[in-house]
Amino acid sequence: MMETFDVIVTGVGAMGSATLWELARRGVRALGIEQFDVPHAQGSSHGQSRLIRLAYYEHPDYVPLLRRAYERWRALEREEGVRVLEITGGLYMGAAGSELVAGSAASARTHGLAYEMIDGAEIGRRWPVFRGVEAMAGLCEAEAGFLRPERAVAAFATGALRHGAEIRARERVLGWTRSGSGFVVRTNRDTYTCGRVVVTAGPWLPELVERVRGRITVTRQVMAWVWPREPERFVKGVFPSWCMEVAEGGLVYGPPMVMGEWEGGPVGLKVAHHFPGAACSPQTVERGELPGDLEVVRRVLREHLPAADGAQMGMKVCLYSNSPDGHFFADEAQAGVGSGVVFAGGFSGHGFKFASVMGEVLADLAVEGKT
Repeated sequence: MMETFDVIVTGVGAMGSATLWELARRGVRALGIEQFDVPHAQGSSHGQSRLIRLAYYEHPDYVPLLRRAYERWRALEREEGVRVLEITGGLYMGAAGSELVAGSAASARTHGLAYEMIDGAEIGRRWPVFRGVEAMAGLCEAEAGFLRPERAVAAFATGALRHGAEIRARERVLGWTRSGSGFVVRTNRDTYTCGRVVVTAGPWLPELVERVRGRITVTRQVMAWVWPREPERFVKGVFPSWCMEVAEGGLVYGPPMVMGEWEGGPVGLKVAHHFPGAACSPQTVERGELPGDLEVVRRVLREHLPAADGAQMGMKVCLYSNSPDGHFFADEAQAGVGSGVVFAGGFSGHGFKFASVMGEVLADLAVEGKT
């Protein structure tokens, strides 16, 4: 006989694991199906760190969602006994009037967030490792920091299991069909029945949900680790989480180092370019290093952080699932509330910080039909 669940979650990365945790805590009989390991490094939820910030330059409307995300990350830490959120303070830099600095300030003003505007000279006084920033403006935010993605996914998954959920790893969902008031879900290994389906498949979402085909562009993104020439100047407590708007477009960013903790990646200082890379697919992406991969990052280090411009220690590739406007979405797989299949996607490289609250949102939609 086929196993039966209240909800099946397809894809147990950041969003899926958080959804599974929320469902299981509510007593919902839930199954998570993941085609790779839990956690894994094939999608968008790996690489040791993901920045989190409240003064959100992308739009002020994100701030209430972020406040709830911080609450849910702390709840995960309390309930599962693991530390995933590191508060380091944040420094955002760019030309006066830049989208990063002006947008962050607008969000902070709109929602009464604590922040400080400083000029390039003050950036250099507080953090002498930065060079060539005299003409830049800066915004400082005390509550910014970074999350540990592999640890977070593992905590959500193990917490969900502890609350009675089930997970099938290395099993791939092929599709589903409606059966009465529920669904029959087929995988490459088995068949299950359920009342609701939640699809959090990241760059594989267009393969499973017709409504997003042609609306998500998958791009190849590179993260690098270097060993600074003066590593003691880049550790947590001395160096902030930082973002710098760059001429090539997008941001170069990174967290400080936490010495002795290098889980899920190489040792050293992480630095990356947040800007859509080359279009690809999950099946065709080149996961090795290509010529030019680190060109923008190395330029920024040479010009603005020369004390960090040391030997390369490693690199990893992750995938962005880009929506047309950079904003993520959640919806029903068929137009109109009540289809029974809920999905979320288009996180566009800035979604991981929202995983804790999006798990709550998707659990609400699956169980209540609203949030």
